[in-house]
Amino acid sequence: MNVRAQVGMVFHLDKCLGCHTCSIACKNVWTDRPGAEYMWWNNVETKPGTGYPTQWEDQTNYKGGWRVTDSGKLELRCQSKLSALTKLFFNPSQPELDDYYEPWDYRYEDLFNSPAGSDQPTAVPVSKITNEVINIEAGPNWDDDLSGSPIYAENDPNLAGLSPAERRMLFEIDAISMMYVPRICNHCANPACVAACPSGAIYKRGEDGVVLINQDVCRGWRACVVACPYKKSYFNWSSGKSEKCILCYPRLETGQATACFHSCVGRIRYMGVLLYDADRIEEAMKAPDQALVAAQLGLLLDPADPKVIEGARRNGISEAFLDAAKKSPVWKYVGEWGLALPLHPEFRTMPMLYYVPPLLPMMGHTTDGLYEHSSESFFAAADKARLPIRYLAALLAAGNTDVVENVLRKLVAVRSALRASKVGDIDDAKIKRILRDARLTAEQAEEIARMTALPGVRERYVLPPIQREEAIEQDLRDAERCRGMCGFGETDSPRRKG
Repeated sequence: MNVRAQVGMVFHLDKCLGCHTCSIACKNVWTDRPGAEYMWWNNVETKPGTGYPTQWEDQTNYKGGWRVTDSGKLELRCQSKLSALTKLFFNPSQPELDDYYEPWDYRYEDLFNSPAGSDQPTAVPVSKITNEVINIEAGPNWDDDLSGSPIYAENDPNLAGLSPAERRMLFEIDAISMMYVPRICNHCANPACVAACPSGAIYKRGEDGVVLINQDVCRGWRACVVACPYKKSYFNWSSGKSEKCILCYPRLETGQATACFHSCVGRIRYMGVLLYDADRIEEAMKAPDQALVAAQLGLLLDPADPKVIEGARRNGISEAFLDAAKKSPVWKYVGEWGLALPLHPEFRTMPMLYYVPPLLPMMGHTTDGLYEHSSESFFAAADKARLPIRYLAALLAAGNTDVVENVLRKLVAVRSALRASKVGDIDDAKIKRILRDARLTAEQAEEIARMTALPGVRERYVLPPIQREEAIEQDLRDAERCRGMCGFGETDSPRRKG
């Protein structure tokens, strides 16, 4: 058992407002620079929708992530060992700027310097790359809130498995349904970007699992852009280097929450430590699509297990991280309660950010023309739900509807238990049956309700300061001590050799 620590996050989609505050906070901190104008390390997408870049989920086009070969091996979709060299200078799966959008500004002087006339002057849009006049045909969140129509949303790749009736119902004007999905780099445990980089510039930090790009080593081959199935690696046209979300690691190292977490209006984000067995990643990611969620969650380790604690200490995981793992809200949502699921596990990168499926679009439906919202009638009317379970399964469970139904059943049970305690219109016997069917205890339901509705920052964010500066100083002290005790030369310390 090879125990590793990972900083993970949970997004509670029932609480996301689609306000984009997190996106703007990230933009102002990290990508307000030349060459990064089109980058959104954090963005919030309306679903159903084509997303950013356009149709990023369609891997028949972009060829990101991993696939299992006929011989049972796990290999990159975008390249093999033989084709990697030939695709260095041109890769047909490389997204173009038009797949994102060409960043623009406005020629504001036109508003002030236009000659007098009968028409109101307007500021002409100009490209921030070429400074030439352009026609705006796309932009970030171009299909936000369905853009007033389902024209873009109907091209969502997740709709492929839905019946014509389900698709039609999804976009009926009196029952139209949508949800918001915040996205950042998933800091995967099996990252395709790391495997694809020919320069070795991308690496996964051992202490917290954050995936970073060494700007001094990066040569701008852009293999990481193709390999990432979530399209969260970007090319900076000004610097000639690739960039991506760094999970605000300078903030993490001083005990502060990430910018997107700190600014979240709906308090939908939870951050904490997860422990997993790195030795079993490859085998787990070879599982069939229907078993991928179970395979990934099976790699997560109970932080209270003495054997896990022993293995973690053996791998150098600090006591502070172990203590944070025991109190981690991410472990509770993912491992203990089983409420959060990975985004597109079929990409086989083992994403370490998880999502609680939205319940409201599932429960809301109409009966005799009247809007009904009832916990008890949910599963009886699931076939009439505004957001089909098969759509959520395509998004969060590689098409396995049973996995999503189990999560939704637990969420319904929690809501029913809370309603019974506050309103009193459901008798105790029925609540016990609902909780039993959902495999939850009354105590768990109460804790889930509290963590969902009234979480404080200290409960949602449980991470110790990493304090790398102190760790580096300790490394130097250890090396000095080693030279004195073992007779190693200045460049021969075991840590430097490692």
